[in-house]
Amino acid sequence: MSCLHLDSLTALRAHLARDHALLQVKADSDGNRRWMPADAGDAAPAGGQLPDFSAKALLFRERENLFTFDGSVFREQRPQPRPTVLFGVSACDLAAIHYQDRFFADDPWYRARRESLLLVGIDCLAPCEGGFCPLTDSGPFVRDGQADLVLHADDAQAGGGWLLFVQTARGERALAGFQGAVGADSTRATLRARREPGVVSQFADDGALRAGIAALNAGTVAAAQWQRLGVECITCSGCSNVCPTCSCFATRQESGAAGGVGTVRFWDSCLFEGFQREASGHNTSLQPGARIARFWSHKFGDDFAARFGHYTCVGCGRCDRACPSGIGAKATLRRLGGQQPGVVTTAAVDAAGRAGAAS
Repeated sequence: MSCLHLDSLTALRAHLARDHALLQVKADSDGNRRWMPADAGDAAPAGGQLPDFSAKALLFRERENLFTFDGSVFREQRPQPRPTVLFGVSACDLAAIHYQDRFFADDPWYRARRESLLLVGIDCLAPCEGGFCPLTDSGPFVRDGQADLVLHADDAQAGGGWLLFVQTARGERALAGFQGAVGADSTRATLRARREPGVVSQFADDGALRAGIAALNAGTVAAAQWQRLGVECITCSGCSNVCPTCSCFATRQESGAAGGVGTVRFWDSCLFEGFQREASGHNTSLQPGARIARFWSHKFGDDFAARFGHYTCVGCGRCDRACPSGIGAKATLRRLGGQQPGVVTTAAVDAAGRAGAAS
């Protein structure tokens, strides 16, 4: 795909905003960074400055109505979103959307919103606070095929400006008629080879995190260690809510104002005690240690990496910032990596959960 050079982003935003709602990460009145409508005078987005919450809720709604039943007819309530641009999405959040695209591939509510979305990514030229995306191969530069357009702050020309890489046919269509750029001869492959290693070198050493992942996959984390982590977890679901790849949900029926019944889908968390409880009352994750082991095995397990092509954690670091108990991803992996191999494996935690459910 092609590459263009822009002196500024003003004309590009104005062009895209003609046919789309345009959202960019900005600080609200309380100082929280979130996706908000962009104005002409907004500063350019900056790689390495993540919003407090990812774009997950824009695609997989925290709560939404799926069906209504008026006593005789079921009716789907499909979303009808306006075409929207997310302008300046960091690599890790794009990797998370790429994961959710596969997870919700057959979900019509998710697909309706996703197909209305144009993704403009931005390469991070410095680590974000607490991020470890190189470990999960989710950044710091945008991965191929995960955005329609990619922005890169250009230091190779006098006056700086931006390189704009066109990555998809959708991105190319969105630029039709745009006159605010000139052709450039840069390619993603050469740019990444030249600049990304230097950015990666600025990240903190991840040896302790790799040791934790190795222990998790080897099954050498003692059951007592998982149980200690489980006891420390207060099941607030903060990590699940801020995690851009957590996709657990549940449904329930609710009575409507007009007397009908609706089916509502809402976010759930596998860290909740009742998440895996069966209709019989049997619960394979009754013990908190079993739930913690399951949660992190889904994020860093080799079997999940084989299934999806990479870990289901994208290394954004939000869970470490959100967890009041201090047991987000990095903190947990460091503890797992420092744990001496024990004779009791993670399978023993599941066995403890099954025994507890049966008692």
